[in-house]
Amino acid sequence: MLRIGSHLSSSKGYLSMGKEALQINANTFQFFTRNPRGGNAKAINKDDIKCFLSLAENENITPILAHAPYTLNACSADPALRDFAKRTMADDLARLEYTPGNMYNFHPGSHVKQGVEVGISYISEMINEILTPEQHTIVLLETMAGKGSEIGGRFEELKEILNRIELSQHMGICLDTCHVWDGGYDIANHLDEVLTEFDKIIGLQHLKAIHLNDSMNPLGAHKDRHAKLGEGHIGLDTFKRIVNHPVLKSLPFYLETPNNLDGYAREIQMMRESSI
Repeated sequence: MLRIGSHLSSSKGYLSMGKEALQINANTFQFFTRNPRGGNAKAINKDDIKCFLSLAENENITPILAHAPYTLNACSADPALRDFAKRTMADDLARLEYTPGNMYNFHPGSHVKQGVEVGISYISEMINEILTPEQHTIVLLETMAGKGSEIGGRFEELKEILNRIELSQHMGICLDTCHVWDGGYDIANHLDEVLTEFDKIIGLQHLKAIHLNDSMNPLGAHKDRHAKLGEGHIGLDTFKRIVNHPVLKSLPFYLETPNNLDGYAREIQMMRESSI
């Protein structure tokens, strides 16, 4: 069964997101843990979470994917920003224990002229300080487009971070189709070769989720501009191959396309109709 959902607003709570997921024929979803530009998270509503967990169990809505705010930069040159990233992620993971067994995705960050090695060192140090043996959430590093000084535009950079994590059983990778395309990985014409490279460098066992997005830019543009499925340079046929690929089809897919709920519903239906 194809497990697919979209990005939903968390402003009305978990139960509302669960109902919206069902409304668009989704059986999973992604949400920001707080304002994507930063700030404090909303207070936990235990009654709302209890109702959502019941709905999720009854309707098989799983696994949900929490997304860290964009302002989280674990490898900033500014110690205060690195501290903000650590405190935010630690708080997010503590809150996610109310909905155990799901995932938390974040952008590795930008080293800003410090160099990739320094950036990777800061990221891995932060994660090692936060992860706990008893946590129930898998933390995902997202593949990036390689824009500016972003870490994660190459598979080798993500692998090096994973290599340095002590509690590696709590870690994984989220592959963003727009990002890897913009990063120079030709998933439209050489999907099998890209997956083989991922497996050789990182290992497909670490791939836990897919962000399903078309790209407004040509291959290797390093710009990161998402497009609706079939309306960008990657093309609809590629996404049909992705959701049916033997090593990918069992993973959860999350749409981050520029859409409203009706648009997400159409894309979910397109992918379901193409799913074998």
